[in-house]
Amino acid sequence: MTRIILNGTETDLDVSPDMPLLWALRDSLQMTGTKFGCGVAFCGACTVHIDGIPARACQTYIGDIEGAEVTTIEGVSSPEAQAIQAAWVELQVPQCGYCQSGQIMSASALLKETPKPTDEDIDFAMDGNLCRCATYARIRKAIHRAAEILEA
Repeated sequence: MTRIILNGTETDLDVSPDMPLLWALRDSLQMTGTKFGCGVAFCGACTVHIDGIPARACQTYIGDIEGAEVTTIEGVSSPEAQAIQAAWVELQVPQCGYCQSGQIMSASALLKETPKPTDEDIDFAMDGNLCRCATYARIRKAIHRAAEILEA
């Protein structure tokens, strides 16, 4: 039994300690906002926050995060995440939408750490978050717009 704090709620997981967090979220807890993309931590679709830091859920094992605070797209509610979500809608960032939860999780962590990111900051923070529809220019623009929203 592993206990984590999931989206602010203590949660006991009765799963194997070597089960990836992604599958515990999706299969055991029916939280399907975190997506499976590649399974080897290259695409970013499964990005969650663990103790406030973006992490790939497909390569994070339940046994390694006992007591950790895990935030998924379903539970992210920081001012940065709200600004990102507003900018995403305003600028119509998604096309297919599959990568968006991972993109939003990475972008909100960036803005929490760097409130006024440069293009280089954005490129570095978002590296490894793949978008099959190639909306990278809109993603960058939306991150800048979210920074403006937060500043207002």
